[in-house]
Amino acid sequence: MQVQELLQFVDEAVYHKTGRHLNDLQRGVIEGTLKYQNYSDIADAFNCSPGHAKDVGYELLKLLSDIFDEPVDKGNLKSVLDRHSNINLSLGDNTINSNIIGCITVSPKQPKTQANKPNSNISSFSEDSKNIVHAKKIYKLRQFGLNDEQIAEALELPLEIVKQVT
Repeated sequence: MQVQELLQFVDEAVYHKTGRHLNDLQRGVIEGTLKYQNYSDIADAFNCSPGHAKDVGYELLKLLSDIFDEPVDKGNLKSVLDRHSNINLSLGDNTINSNIIGCITVSPKQPKTQANKPNSNISSFSEDSKNIVHAKKIYKLRQFGLNDEQIAEALELPLEIVKQVT
């Protein structure tokens, strides 16, 4: 992916997590990191101290680690973004390779269920911000013509969760 596409992807990811878009310095930290710049160079471009740019970078990488559910640092930022910004699905004879902006994590973890409350996973699904991401993925995969069973298998979600998304 190009730097601008990765910036858009990160902005969407941060917005879905926090409700706020990236500011100019945060965008500069990501772009500079992808171009192997140090914090002094990034700071010069944004008229701030290298310490401030480093602090902003640290907080941003910590946020991205939370969003992508894996450690993110300056050394692996590009590979993490490349991995999370593309979804490749192979379903029988059909292969789908799509860049899905705003769909952040494909997690092997399924919502926890409680034995006494069979629908608790459905209600917690709609409340959890990570599940907004799953809902967007489900919607996008339906646009590609996948049925609910295929989507549930691909995203490793219970079928009843997929059917809840309209």
